[in-house]
Amino acid sequence: MAILDICRLGDPILRQKAEHVPKVSQKIKDLLVDLADTMYAAPGVGLAAPQIGVRKRVIVIDVGEGLLELVNPVLVSQTGSETATEGCLSIPGIIGDVDRATEVVVRGLNNKGRKVEITASGFLARALQHELDHLEGVLFIDKATNIREAPKEENGSEKEEG
Repeated sequence: MAILDICRLGDPILRQKAEHVPKVSQKIKDLLVDLADTMYAAPGVGLAAPQIGVRKRVIVIDVGEGLLELVNPVLVSQTGSETATEGCLSIPGIIGDVDRATEVVVRGLNNKGRKVEITASGFLARALQHELDHLEGVLFIDKATNIREAPKEENGSEKEEG
């Protein structure tokens, strides 16, 4: 539907806790489409509603396994630990090393308002945790060590988490 501007570091909405969504209305379905369009255009692998200026608990992720849309996602369990490099569409050009769980279980609603439970490991688990942090007003740089400038890829583009 629309490619929207992504809020950058310093925008106060990125530090605010997102609000619970009472029901998956047409407005929320449209928000999911806008989030996905914006994420793919960036390009990124995840995006949370606060990153486009909307204080709602809504995220989208695609780590190459297809689009995952979640409303009111909640982390219900996590195991393991691994440190890896992350970036963020709201903090372009900066990366850092973040310790996250290697496996997670997340519950929420899909784009039809049905309850879903996602069990994830690897990069998907990391992306889910990154986006869930956005809903709490937490940025990856709050948890990162070795924060540094991101190297440019040969084609000059970067693909980052939301």
